[in-house]
Amino acid sequence: MLRCGQMIFAQALVCRHLGRDWRWIKGKRQMDNYFNVLNAFIDKKDSYYSIHQIAQMGVGEGKSIGQWYGPNTVAQVLKKLATFDTWSSLAVHIAMDNTVVMEEIRRLCQSNLPCAGAAACPALESDVLYNGYPEEPGVRDRLVLWKPLVLLIPLRLGLTEINEAYIETLKHCFMMPQSLGVIGGKPNSAHYFIGYVGEELIYLDPHTTQPAVEPGDSGCLPDESFHCQHPPCRMSIAELDPSIAVGFFCNTEADFNDWCQQIKKLALVRGALPMFELVERQPSHFSNPDVLNLTPDSSDADRLERFFDSEDEDFEILSL
Repeated sequence: MLRCGQMIFAQALVCRHLGRDWRWIKGKRQMDNYFNVLNAFIDKKDSYYSIHQIAQMGVGEGKSIGQWYGPNTVAQVLKKLATFDTWSSLAVHIAMDNTVVMEEIRRLCQSNLPCAGAAACPALESDVLYNGYPEEPGVRDRLVLWKPLVLLIPLRLGLTEINEAYIETLKHCFMMPQSLGVIGGKPNSAHYFIGYVGEELIYLDPHTTQPAVEPGDSGCLPDESFHCQHPPCRMSIAELDPSIAVGFFCNTEADFNDWCQQIKKLALVRGALPMFELVERQPSHFSNPDVLNLTPDSSDADRLERFFDSEDEDFEILSL
């Protein structure tokens, strides 16, 4: 699951820095941003999203080194690590309780505050996005800065197996242009799902060991092992473990607004049971996250983590 978390976040960084239409071609010279993305995941302790950083940050989430992660845990860890990635300057939101609150996301993504480490802040670079418009004289003053959004939604789509009522909704999520895919898997085996064909899911399997990659004398990484050397795998949707996390990337505010409209339309699709709720404001029965203090050491966070990751069927039934 740690590697699956790296894969879905790497896809987010590719969309952020290289564009969704970018494709890797063997032997083709790549731009600097491509190698910057690779360096963020290389197996070195000082890389932003290295296996070392994820495992160490997971200790704060109550996971000892070597202990298995669930989709929710790895999402929480990646959110914390992203705060140190000033180069990408991502807004990472994890929607809990099966509810996406649009007001919270807009508050997170819209900010005029200067970035920490201003020298590395993308707001000072030429590729900055101001609600989808290129920067022109005066635009900086007229428009609010929108930080690219990575939205991760941990879900439980059944008790011991996926509820068939959610399958059509899950398929539609893969078809959205903002989709980053899904992290989850089969029982005791994590996978990164990137699409579907008929009643089968297409996934990448991280259970292949290979030599660690070391930078060459020129400083460039030998990058072939970062890419698929064989076709992706397939499995029946019915085999999917019900504990998953769905990911989306919205580069601009227009992307987010379009995603919201698609989710609202999806709720009207016949035979598709919504996997989560989309609301404008936080429901009154929800407690303020600051009051709950949903930190790695809080009992609330532990409760949620046990809910998403527990294999104890009795606990799952009581939780639901």
